[in-house]
Amino acid sequence: MQWIKKGLIFDDCHAQVPIVDTQHKGFWRVYFSKRINRGPSLPYYIDVEAGNPSNILFKSDTPVLLPGERGSFDWAGVMPTEILTVGSTKYLFYIGWANRLDVPYHNNLGLALSTDGGNTWKKFSEGPVLATSYKEPGYVGTISIIKEKELYYGYYLSCRKWEEIDNRIEPIYDIKIATSANLIDWLPLNETAIGLSADEGGISKASILKLKGVYYMWYAVRKSTDYRDNPQNSYRIKCAKSDDLIHWEKIQFMGLDINDTPSWEDQMVEYPHVFEYQNEIYMFYNGNGFGDTGFGYAVLS
Repeated sequence: MQWIKKGLIFDDCHAQVPIVDTQHKGFWRVYFSKRINRGPSLPYYIDVEAGNPSNILFKSDTPVLLPGERGSFDWAGVMPTEILTVGSTKYLFYIGWANRLDVPYHNNLGLALSTDGGNTWKKFSEGPVLATSYKEPGYVGTISIIKEKELYYGYYLSCRKWEEIDNRIEPIYDIKIATSANLIDWLPLNETAIGLSADEGGISKASILKLKGVYYMWYAVRKSTDYRDNPQNSYRIKCAKSDDLIHWEKIQFMGLDINDTPSWEDQMVEYPHVFEYQNEIYMFYNGNGFGDTGFGYAVLS
């Protein structure tokens, strides 16, 4: 099996971390984080034809959510990272950005709800639902969620260390596991799902899917140094598998690499969102510049 790239979909702006809601009739709603004039991250969406996402049907012109009040966990930005539909309610998990003095930023995980099919959203609370605590001493970033029996498993970016590398403060993060019975109260297990290899510095944006009884997780991984402008060290999309949702084995196939010819994805590929639709497996993902060149998609052959 391998991914067949289908090309760029949307490049109107910096469009980071695309996530797809397929629970609409005839179209998919793709949420992403948009930055205007290097301002704060804000969530927007486009509607695309179901099964043919290159056909854009609608583009939102106002953000779905706004940052919180000064001093709140999401004052400096709001970035969607996962969407689920449970009954008549949609759950949109988002990264709340805040600024700090000792390190460049701090993230926690917020939640917004919609009861009208995703037309309007309301924040569940003024505070985060998964955040820094004695069980998770660092910051919390992207998350991917899957339900097994009566429990939800969340695979989230966990940053517990910052290092000064080449005169720059860099975050070091991997993917850890939390569980919840209701999508609101989360228990970090202090278990690493996907850990760093010796020369790696960050693993971000897991995306999990169950295929024929086996769990597969796609994720973006980068080196610890010179990853912003050096294609050799920048993000690649890798894959791991598991039988029990706790212990994960990295596998060499089913990942996604950069293009070897000049294009929107010839330096990095990152932030995968993988889902199944009518017996096809799709991946939405970003390319160069952490979303600066927009996002595209691929299909698993």
